[in-house]
Parts: sequence; structure tokens; C-alpha cells
Amino acid sequence: MRRRVWSTAVALTVLSVLTAAVPATAAVPAADAVAPAEAVRATAASQARDRPLSLERLFDNTAVSDDTRPAGADFDGSGRSLSAQDLTAAGWTPGRTLTVQGARLTWPRRTPGEPDNVRADGQSVRVRGHGDALAFLVAGTGGGEESGTGVVRYLDGSSSSYRLNASDWRGGPLATKAVALPHINTPGGQLAEKPRLYVVTVPLARGRSVNSVQLPDNGDLHVFALSVRPDSPGWTGSWAASTSGYPAVGPWTDRTLRLVVHTSAGGPRVRIRLDNTFAAAPVRIGSATVAVQASGAGPRGAPVPLSFGGSGSTEIPAGAQAFSDPLSFDVPADGNLLVSFHLPGTVAAAPVHSLAVQQSYVSEPGDHAGDAAPDAYTSTILNWPLLTGVDVGDASGGGPGSVVVLGDSITDGEKSTRDANRRWPDLLADRLREQSVVPHYGVLNQGISANRVVTDRYVGDGVSADTGGVSALHRLDRDVLAQTSARTVVVFQGINDVRWGASAEEVVEGLREVTERARGRGLRVLVATIVPCAGEARCTADVDARRSAVNRWIRAAGVSDGGVDGVLDFDAVLRDPGDPARMLSVYDSGDHLHPGDAGLAALASSVDLGLL
Repeated sequence: MRRRVWSTAVALTVLSVLTAAVPATAAVPAADAVAPAEAVRATAASQARDRPLSLERLFDNTAVSDDTRPAGADFDGSGRSLSAQDLTAAGWTPGRTLTVQGARLTWPRRTPGEPDNVRADGQSVRVRGHGDALAFLVAGTGGGEESGTGVVRYLDGSSSSYRLNASDWRGGPLATKAVALPHINTPGGQLAEKPRLYVVTVPLARGRSVNSVQLPDNGDLHVFALSVRPDSPGWTGSWAASTSGYPAVGPWTDRTLRLVVHTSAGGPRVRIRLDNTFAAAPVRIGSATVAVQASGAGPRGAPVPLSFGGSGSTEIPAGAQAFSDPLSFDVPADGNLLVSFHLPGTVAAAPVHSLAVQQSYVSEPGDHAGDAAPDAYTSTILNWPLLTGVDVGDASGGGPGSVVVLGDSITDGEKSTRDANRRWPDLLADRLREQSVVPHYGVLNQGISANRVVTDRYVGDGVSADTGGVSALHRLDRDVLAQTSARTVVVFQGINDVRWGASAEEVVEGLREVTERARGRGLRVLVATIVPCAGEARCTADVDARRSAVNRWIRAAGVSDGGVDGVLDFDAVLRDPGDPARMLSVYDSGDHLHPGDAGLAALASSVDLGLL
């Protein structure tokens, strides 16, 4: 662990404070007139620990250099630094507030060559707010994952500890980064490496307001920004889709996308979420609207404009997201919305959810977001670019919250009837609306076709035709923990892991980690058993043995102390009693891996709603 070295400026500031505290008439022994450097550093460290200061006042390291003056920064102690020009190209400009995983974090308002981050050394940071998590914009420089334990202090005098883990800025996983840049600056020239920065969240005690945060004691852990991620009072997630990759699209220049999405919960207010996940450059949204679908690209009435921070347009930096402002708009439960947004520039690649099982629309050139007629929408697509969420608001300021389903292609709706909303989470939402025993939760489908628990299909950076997503472990924070008003998560994954060679032990360990992390955030966790697939080319007897071993652990975890909160035995629902390795033919779509409409309905019908 590399200890933090206090800058001369910081040392002089502290020394001047100490000197100012001595009355002018006081006699100062000559031997103590100038404090030794070690004493100054110790005093400065003690002050930083004891008295909360803004993060900016604690900055003691410089990570960003101008390309023309690369020696002006030394992020890692070896003269390497981030390029200010690369950051600007990504939309990460000084003083800009970025929303990532629902948290608002401000990139330091510093010019290249000025201190712009702090090495964690137990400093006390002034942070105020009330929410569900503390969000850090961080990176490590020690060559591996850096970690440390800190303390959150609340206004009521109580405190809680947290564990902060930060991936390395040069070698950490691309799958979980907030942004990656194309170069590293060094005094000898640029390196064609991809430095990366991360947003990491840690849980807060529910119902308490934060007063200050003590950073961990690890000088290789650098903090650029810190904030409290607010709760979402009055909002319920009604629809969501995971970003499954970053493929080539269009290209679209001066086009409007009109996306069709199906709501679970309804309400009198609405907001949407757009995500520029995995991107290297900003994307511009010229205007956006929402309407209830009549048919095709035709709305029921004139589309209603959405705004972003009071503006009709917005730019989303690489890796960031944008929430629209709350809008009074009656969102029907179990209805189709048209969410339209204009792309005034050229978009040649975009974050998408690849398997929509729903037809959406692309216009002829021009801003057609407000069109009340469908005539301009002459092309169709079968994926959802950029749009990742629709939330509904309750006029009372409350709301039932949401159930998040983390899954693969069976949850995503592969082999279900297109445009019919027969994915099993849609049918679960139908059941919730039709009863009065448990709250009418929103249901958020975070299934990704081809997704796995422990292995990334898509590496998490760059344009790629693979839209199988990053692993459940790598997308858990974004796709579950950061979802609006999440109350319960249903985990239904593992078949792709065992089909592609993962051991039962690897899958079990992955599911265990997902469960522990979700429960650590206060979510209720249900895990579903893996359904049979004999007859599909990759579903050999060995695969079935590993599937069965994972299922034994899932069933045991549901009854063991400290295990999951409930088990959904989807294997028992779909299997053929005469051949348990095979799906019952009435439920089989025909490929022996994916249930058809009848099988998906059986899954939704089997869920004990009380477990939610």
C-alpha cells in the first residue's frame, strides 16, 4: 500500500493555520519556530480526520494532465496520468455533474495540472444527504483491487462502517467501469492503454441523514467525487431494460426513435431514464416525448414533451445517464407507451437492449418526437436503444416499489409471441395487479438473452456484435441495486453458464455472491431453480448433472439459516415427470431450451406472491 504524500501547498496551509493560532505576544521557542515536515504532516492528517472538510479541500493528488504538458500530473507515482482532452471528448468536463447508477457526482472543477482527487488516508469529508447509498467516483493505482474500511457519521450522532473496493485504473474490469479513455499520458508520450474510472456504491443506514464520511486508510485508493444517492420517494419502476451491449446501429443522423414499452404499474406522473452505458462519447438528445400508444407508431393524442433539468434537450456523457423531469401524465398500468426522442447528430453505435420482442420505429430525417401522426416513422427496429427505464409517480408521494427480475433469455422473452407482452415477468405483473394481498409492485425485467452469472459475454467496452451482456455479477449494481424503489430481486440464471462449461461450484459461488450483495442492500432475494433443457444441442448429460447440482444448492439455500429469502422451483414447474432432464412438451417452444407462451405462463402462475 502506498502512503499518501502531502503536497507542499497543503503543508504550508496547515502550517499557516498553526502559526495564526499563536498570539502575536506569545514567546515561541526558537527550536519550535518551524515545525519539522513530519510534524506538519501529522498535524494536517489529524485535522483532516477530526474536522470534516469538503472533498475539494482535501485534494492532494493530480490525475489529469494536458496532452501538451503530460508531466503536469502524476496519478500513480510513476508519472502516468489521464488526458484532459480524452475526458473532454467523453463529456467529462470540469465541474460537470454526471448521473451514474442514480447518483449525481461532480467531476472536479480543476484545470489540468491542479490537484483533482484525494488519496484515502482516513480523512473526514463533509457530506450531507439522505438516501440509500453512498456513491464514490474512484480508481485504484496499486496494480490490483484496492479496498479499505471507512465510517459514515449521521446527524443523529450514530455511525456505520462501510467497505470500499476500487478496481485498478489500468487493469480493472471494463465491465464495471463508468468510463474508459483511449490513452494514458506520460512524460515520454502517450500510451495506447485504456485507463478507467469507477462508480462504487456502499449501503447507508436506512432512515438516517448523513453528516460526514471518514475515508478508508489506503493511499492507493483515489476519490474524485462523493455523494449520497437519494431515495426515490413517490416513484415506482414500471418498465426497465438492461443494456446488453454496444453494437453498430443505423447509422442514424437527424432521426427520431419511437420506442414501444409495456408498463407494469401505472400512475399520474412519469419520468424516463436514458443510459449511455459502455459508450466512449456523449450522445445528444434533441427532444423527447411520451404518449400512450394507439397502434403502431401512432399515439393516442398528441405526445407530451419531456424535459431534462428544465431543458427540452440534453447531452449524456459517456457512461452516464439522464432522468427526465417529473411530468404530470396518466400512465396506464398494463399499457403500451410510445417514448420518442430525437437524435440530432450521427449515432453509429449505441447502448441497446437487443431482444425487445417488440417492434419499435425510426423516423425519416427530422425531429418527429412530437408528431401526432405515425407517417414519418417508416423504418422498424426490434431492440431498445438508450432507453432503460420508465418510472411512475404516486400522487400521495408513496408507492409500492418494484420487483426486479435478473435473468437470461427465458426472462427476456425469447420464443414468446412478439408484440404480445407474454414474457413471464409481464404475466407476473398481471397477477400482482389482480390481487389485494400484497402490494401492486412494479415488475422490472432485467433479463438479457445469452447472459451468464459469472462470465461476461460482452467485455463491457467498445463496439461489438455480441449483445449477451456483462455477467450478472458485473451488472448487479446497475441493473438491480440502482433500480428505482427496488424491494425484491428474483434471480433466475445459470443455464448458460453450465451449457458453456462452468462448473456447478462456480455457478453456486456466483449466485451466493449475488444473494449476499443484494441482501446487504436490504433487498429481499428469491432464487429460481434452473429449468431442464435435454434435447438442445449443448444440453448434454454432463450439463444436466451440473444443473441439478446447482438446483440442490438453491433448494437447500432456501431453508438454511442465512440463505435466500425464498426459492421459486421453476425446474419442478416445467420438467417432464417421466424424463426430469427434459422440459414437458406442452411447455417447450420447440428448441428444448426456451419455454413457449404456455411455459412462460406456467412460470408466472407458479410464483407464490407472498414471497415477494
